[in-house]
Amino acid sequence: MSTAAPHNTERSPRRGMCAAVLCLEGIALGLSTPVLISVAGVSVRNALLLGLGLAVACLLLAGMLRAPWAYGLGWVIQVGAVALGFAVPMMFFLGAVFALLWGAADLLGRKIERERAAAYAAFAEREQHG
Repeated sequence: MSTAAPHNTERSPRRGMCAAVLCLEGIALGLSTPVLISVAGVSVRNALLLGLGLAVACLLLAGMLRAPWAYGLGWVIQVGAVALGFAVPMMFFLGAVFALLWGAADLLGRKIERERAAAYAAFAEREQHG
């Protein structure tokens, strides 16, 4: 009898890493709201919609990453974060950094999940035959 837990009950490394990126990005985007107002001269209403809207979207999406479609929506948020650079040029850089972090978390998480699945399959094969 095997003592290893079935792989489908374990936490997804992809989901954990991507959720961490989204939470940190949500904080950064929320903090961009006062900058949008005071430095860029964006109206309070628009700054709240853009900055806090994207921040809340990040935090909500971090909790929805069990669904495969949520990762595609994560890329949409990355585009939105980079697009804030049209109002505050520094956001081109910061948005690109978060987009790179999101991409790395997504790709590395997928790789870990594939390798984990292959290792479980090899382990199950050995247990079955030996």
